[in-house]
Amino acid sequence: MDKEKVVLAYSGGLDTSVIMHWLKDHYDYDVIAVCCNAGQKEDFVAIEKKAYDTGASKAYVLDIREEFITDYIWPTLKAGAVYEGDYLLGTAMARPLMAKKLVEVAESEGAYYIAHGCTGKGNDQVRFEASIKALNPAIKIIAPWRIWDLHSREDCIAYAKVHNIPIDQTEENIYSQDQNIWHISHEGGNLENPWNEHKDDILRMSVTPENAPDEPTYVEIYFEKGIPVAVNDKKLDPVELITTLNKMAGENGIGTVDIIENRLVGMKSRGVYETPGGTVLYKAHSALEKLVLDRDTMAYKNIVAQKYSQLVYDGLWFTPLREAINAFVDSTQSLLTGTVKVKLYKGNSIPVASRSKYSLYSEEFATFSKDEVYDHKDSEGFINLFALPLKIRAIQAINLEEGTDTHETLERKVLKGDEFIR
Repeated sequence: MDKEKVVLAYSGGLDTSVIMHWLKDHYDYDVIAVCCNAGQKEDFVAIEKKAYDTGASKAYVLDIREEFITDYIWPTLKAGAVYEGDYLLGTAMARPLMAKKLVEVAESEGAYYIAHGCTGKGNDQVRFEASIKALNPAIKIIAPWRIWDLHSREDCIAYAKVHNIPIDQTEENIYSQDQNIWHISHEGGNLENPWNEHKDDILRMSVTPENAPDEPTYVEIYFEKGIPVAVNDKKLDPVELITTLNKMAGENGIGTVDIIENRLVGMKSRGVYETPGGTVLYKAHSALEKLVLDRDTMAYKNIVAQKYSQLVYDGLWFTPLREAINAFVDSTQSLLTGTVKVKLYKGNSIPVASRSKYSLYSEEFATFSKDEVYDHKDSEGFINLFALPLKIRAIQAINLEEGTDTHETLERKVLKGDEFIR
């Protein structure tokens, strides 16, 4: 009789290496390992071999980089979504796509279970499981961290030693890291005390501003309908574009944030996030919007961006609301085509110039020099109408104070320039 099958979200790291052995030991299932290449710096041939060596009946390594960028990063960038003003959602954006791939493999393999290595304290358990339920509610979840008797990563290291499971982590190097083409996150270790300054040696995608070049680097980014498509006049595919900007920005010390964030599950956590190329793209995209979008659209889009960031952070990618917001965002981006020049210098990403054939900026109207298109006298009527509610409120307050029942008397005084004392 064939064994039941479980699809394991597999990275080859500490947690999933231990989980591979634990699943086989406790459930006697065939474990199908699925590793998603989202752009992390890994030896995927070695990961696949390790999966088989540690007991997988089958192993998949899926290259999801381009799909991740085009279907998840670009929509989030166009929305301008930033969680709590700092976090560019690198891990949060990737989880729904990974969950989608796990479901696809489970369906093709006839597996009714999906297992993951997310802890019971983290956001990722929600992101994975909410996405799986949205895509195939019949699939059951196994979350070892919520049910086994291992209570820490130190316990996992001890378990791996007892069962001869090869791992790279030690009790001295116990940071929890998640990397993809967009960013890398660092949690745990000395970061768990918010009074500890993070150590610079944890950085993987960037240097410190102190170690960045003393001369600035300039980069020009060309957008089509809100999507970056070229760097310095060279058209690049999505993977090449982000890779290029990561290198340029990382060398200039850009994109590292050390933040305390509010997790969905109710606690605060601390993380160091490196998002070099993404930081530059957000700055450039925002600068182009300021050139092209009208005031009311920008204001409303900022409100929408906050909600979008929360949906992505909370793992609610596959929801009607996010899709509806996407439709609004895409409408706002229909004319967002143009180029932004950004100055990269010692941790700073500064838009210094922008141009677009759809620009709403008019030098002819905005100039402080003499012009033929703007009549300064027009401002008086505009201000009178714009400030009319304020004027009426002030008149009402004065009348109430004087015991007058009508605005008329005071209004005549104001019009005639008569003095009055409140």
